[in-house]
Amino acid sequence: MIEQQGKFDWMLRDLYDGVPGIEMIVVLSADGLRIARYSGDPDAADRVAAACAGLQSLAGAVAHEIPGSDGRMKLVVIEINGGYFYLMAAGPNAYLAVLSDITCEPGRMSNRMQDLVARIGPHLTSPARRNGQTV
Repeated sequence: MIEQQGKFDWMLRDLYDGVPGIEMIVVLSADGLRIARYSGDPDAADRVAAACAGLQSLAGAVAHEIPGSDGRMKLVVIEINGGYFYLMAAGPNAYLAVLSDITCEPGRMSNRMQDLVARIGPHLTSPARRNGQTV
């Protein structure tokens, strides 16, 4: 985990510094394990990563119901009293999650997240796991 964190710090800091209002950034695997985080409490980042696994699964299930959809989730935005939550597909089996306060502008955030994923998406991947082992 520590090795992964160092690998992503500069990339996540760029997003954090470029969009006012970000509280926490988490890179996670599809099964809800934190790969890296920027800002915020490490335990909170682990809880966010675990919750995101369920959310991305739910979004994928809903996407299958849209005619013409390939069933893959691209972006989920949730407006919460006091802020926003963003979850974006970031590569095979990897996701980028951001929590922000209310000052953050959702359009700007999603654009910056897309830019980040386009630039470094290959680095934001997590190998599939089965029974706790990398497949």
